[in-house]
Amino acid sequence: MKLFRFFTLTGALFVDHSFFDSMDRTQLQSYLEFLLRNYRQVDAFWFIYTAEKYGQTDAEQLNEQVWSKMGGLSAREIISRFDIREKGLKGFLKALGYFPWSMLIGYVLEEKNNEITLTVPHCPAQEARKQRGLGEYVCKQMHYNEFNNFAKTVDSSIQVECIYAPPDSHPEVTWCKWRFYCK
Repeated sequence: MKLFRFFTLTGALFVDHSFFDSMDRTQLQSYLEFLLRNYRQVDAFWFIYTAEKYGQTDAEQLNEQVWSKMGGLSAREIISRFDIREKGLKGFLKALGYFPWSMLIGYVLEEKNNEITLTVPHCPAQEARKQRGLGEYVCKQMHYNEFNNFAKTVDSSIQVECIYAPPDSHPEVTWCKWRFYCK
């Protein structure tokens, strides 16, 4: 399978990514893990530097805007790229499996009584802040916007409810918990 084609054009040299063609599954998986980690780090440093320059409240508000937009954009691309046709919670679960944060965070999902509960046992962003002696940042509205736009892009009948997320108090063993259901 050829992933990328690069060539020279009018003397300009383009990077040759043909090495992907010879990677085995383990190497491709390692590269995917690198990309996801890099994706998370860009998000983290963007937030840290934005907070340093503009203040925590403004950084949190900008984060809400960014992830509100990314929730819908991500779902649209996932649906298109991976030909997801299911609607409702079934389609939501399928699309969520492709969402980068699903792989980065390791959501714990429970499906019962026509609803899905999503729990986050480990949050790299919040845990890194804790290790550095920083307080938890307010992420409830950001994730609500992200999840809501993701879910609504899959199926407009999906509803999102936050059970708890920072700044709410939460158990030591989890950071946030969400409920998804259809009207």
